[in-house]
Formats: sequence, structure tokens, C-alpha cells
Amino acid sequence: TNTDWLSEVKMGRISLLLFRIRYALQSHQDQFESTYGTYSLETTGPAALNKDLETKESEDAFVRSMRHASPKVLDLQYTQYARKKLIHNLCSRSASLGFLKRATLNDIPHDQLSNLIVDDRHGIIYCYIPKVACTEWKSIMIFLSESLKVNGVPYKNHSDIPRDQIHGNSVVYLNRSHRNVMNKKIKKYKKFLFVRHPFVRLISAYRDKFEKKNDYFYNYLAVPIMKRYRKISPPASAERAHAAGIRPTFSEFIHYIVDLPDYYSLAFQEHWRQMYYLCHPCQIEYDFVGKMETMNEDAQHLLHFLKVDHIIQFPQSPSNRTEESWINDWFTKIPFEWKRKLYEIYELDFKLFGYSLPENFLENASPAQSVISYT
Repeated sequence: TNTDWLSEVKMGRISLLLFRIRYALQSHQDQFESTYGTYSLETTGPAALNKDLETKESEDAFVRSMRHASPKVLDLQYTQYARKKLIHNLCSRSASLGFLKRATLNDIPHDQLSNLIVDDRHGIIYCYIPKVACTEWKSIMIFLSESLKVNGVPYKNHSDIPRDQIHGNSVVYLNRSHRNVMNKKIKKYKKFLFVRHPFVRLISAYRDKFEKKNDYFYNYLAVPIMKRYRKISPPASAERAHAAGIRPTFSEFIHYIVDLPDYYSLAFQEHWRQMYYLCHPCQIEYDFVGKMETMNEDAQHLLHFLKVDHIIQFPQSPSNRTEESWINDWFTKIPFEWKRKLYEIYELDFKLFGYSLPENFLENASPAQSVISYT
């Protein structure tokens, strides 16, 4: 019958996808080992994912979950499976995670769960990470939860929500609830986050907070950075400094980060705070892990997964430059030792979320390149 024939075609596509998964995982094993090290490779990364798919129970579950999916959705489903599997394996088996591996959700102080936003109407939790489209996703959460109203009427379009309301008290923070209530919602609700290449996120943070006029960041960070590393007395006002083009250079900004004595101190501002520290993926099992680099596809897939795609759409954005081109351009003048230390600071973000550095990025520079200029 036509139904049987269509079913066979669908199963053939799934079988082909399983073959592609195994082939891709095998092909990328060497790359994974060079990127993430040689620890626990039998239980971590591509090899572990391939092994999981070889078990009858896991493969049957995988096939069942994709039985009615289109080829495009099959690819998106696999991407999610691979991202979540990488996090799970690293969190459960990697000795390099130290306390993060052993800690439970209850070990995390209340104030360190401040990036979790909740929508009780649809049972959704979003962990926002600054410089990863968080303004857009916050506005979507406000729209879905109807937490902001005008004359008692909720907004009909998330894009109409005033920007100054998005980052204020209009969102509903999960950590305002009692710990027991928080734990129940985390267990029951669908949870998602979006991540970004750690170093491209740093570039975005620098451009947003230092290249634009920003009174708070100018007084709180720009002035101290320039006084410390350039030995100058900057203008008293952000407006005068911006008009004169006076601001910390990107090199000074990186120098400031690698000089921080404690990566977990309050001085580590959330716009460049490590992503794992903001969202705790080892303690919170996220149902969806999106990436800035694949935002258009991921956003559409997520809204369908959350069953809200009939009431809201994520605006399409133009394709960005590659991570490698951003990093190579911006880090040209950064000394090798700073790059090495910077990678150490964000190493867990690279590993947990599957990011890598451009080839030769951490090779030592020649003596002529090792002297930094702040011009």
C-alpha cells in the first residue's frame, strides 16, 4: 500500500541518517581528540555517541523519535542529540571539571541562578547569556508569559516591547521562587539556552560596551582600565570620551580579563562571564541547546519544540562572518601568553559546547610580535 511504501521510505532515510552519524563521528574522532584531549575518549565525545547508537535500545529510541520527521528535521534532531550528549558525557566523566562535576543543583547559591527566566503559562525556562541574542529571547519570554502589560493588556507582538523594559523587572526570574519550587519547575519545564563561540562573544561584548557610548561601563570599567594600562587620566564623562574616540583598546580589554585574580569574583562581569558559570549545564539538563552560529535554524526548531511556533516567530538574521575570520582579525595583536591564559579561562565553554580555535592560534609568536602595543 501507499502507506507501507511511504513508511519504508521514511525508515530508509532514518537508516541513512544513522549511517551518516556513525561515519561523521568516526571521521571527526581525531579532531575531537586534538581539541578536547585524550581523557575518557571511550566514554566521552564522538566515540561514545557512536557506541550509544550501536546499542539496540538507544537506536530504537532514536528511530522512534524521528519516525515522522522530514530530512531537515532529522538533521536538526541529530544536532540536538549530539550537543546534549557532549555536555552529558563531559559533565559526568571528565576529571577536568573538578567541582562542577560533583556539584548538585542545591550546591549552587541562589544568586548564581539569576540568569534563569521562567514562563509558567507554557512551562518554559530560558537561561540567558549576554551577547547571545538574549534581548530577543527575553522579549519572547515576556510575550509568552504575559508578564508585561499596558493598561492590563499583554503585548500582541514581542517586537513591540520597549527595549528598556526587556532587561528590567518585566521578566520573571526563577530564583525568586523558593528552592523547592525552583527544583520542581526545573525538573518539569522545558529548558533551553543559546551559546556562542567564547572568543567571538568577547569581541561582541567589547564592541557593545566600549565602542558605543555607555555611561555605566565607561565609569565602571573603561576609566579604570585606561588608567591602569595606559597610565592616562581619561575625560570625566562618557559623552566627551566617546566624541573624542577615547576608549580602551581590545588589547587592553583582554589584558584586563587575564589579569583578574579570581575568575569567579563579582568583578567578572556577566557579559564576559563564562557561559557554563551562568547556566550550569552540569547541574541542569537542558532540553535544547541552541547556538548563535546556527540561530535561524535553531530558533525555528526550538519554537516548534516548545509548541509556540503558531503564535510567535523569531526574526531571521543575516549570516554572520565565520568565527575564524572574527578571531584572526581581532586577536592579531594579542600576545601568545594572553591568548593561552584566555583559553584557560574559557576552556570549559569550549569543551562543553563543542567550540574550537583557528588553526595555529595558540602557536607562540615571534619575538617581534610578543611586544604589545595599545594603539
